[in-house]
Amino acid sequence: MKFEHVLVVGAGQMGGGIAQVVAASGRRVSLHDPYPGAVERGLEAMRKSLTKLGADVDETLARVTPADDLVPADLMIEAIVEDPQAKEELFRRADGVLPTEAVLASNTSSIPITSLAAVTERPEQVIGMHFFNPVPVLKLVEVIRAVQTSDETAAAIVELARDLGKEPAEARDFPGFVSNRILMPFINEAAYALMEGVAEPEAIDTIAKLGFAHPMGPLALADLIGLDTCVAIMDVLHRGLGDPKYAPCPLLRRYVAAGRLGRKSGRGIYDY
Repeated sequence: MKFEHVLVVGAGQMGGGIAQVVAASGRRVSLHDPYPGAVERGLEAMRKSLTKLGADVDETLARVTPADDLVPADLMIEAIVEDPQAKEELFRRADGVLPTEAVLASNTSSIPITSLAAVTERPEQVIGMHFFNPVPVLKLVEVIRAVQTSDETAAAIVELARDLGKEPAEARDFPGFVSNRILMPFINEAAYALMEGVAEPEAIDTIAKLGFAHPMGPLALADLIGLDTCVAIMDVLHRGLGDPKYAPCPLLRRYVAAGRLGRKSGRGIYDY
């Protein structure tokens, strides 16, 4: 399988970053996001990122074409909101638009790939391709096979990840896969420590950074990911695994209800 033209759906933090690394690899990218102004903001973020990285800005951005809707491509990488119904609807639509030989990939961090594959007529060509934020910098891509995913599809996506300069690691299709099954309870426990008055946010993050040699503390990382996204992922873990230890901390739910989503809203655990 050759992926010369990639459709990226979602132009936010993750989708824009994915579009950037795909375009930087020399491939054509069609970037679609239904929200007004989202693609333009995504392109501007790409320009800033490429400039910061010292890359050829104009040459890379010339490979990215805004798309008003889904378009035929060799591969779709979906990076929309962490909502199962929204993703399933997108995969149904993509199944009818992209060529029959195309692969449909999801950047989901927690939603079962098998359920996305099941709504298409090409389940063997559906796979998870979970990038990490910031996409242009972090090397990992978690590759998740649905029950139906073919060996050919998995091998092609692993090869693509390497061609994008990433390090692929394969995981089975369980709720949260590997990364978030480990990360989200860590973030959740830090939120409980804050809620219960064990320490202030800065102290919790400093202890994690210096004590565990992490580049960022769990509360600052939650703000970067988005508190709403963290809660959504933990809800998927809680439902899928049936263990109360995965239930989101009430403090996180309160912040999300108050619109304190993290960096993207200007306020979360911290103010920005």
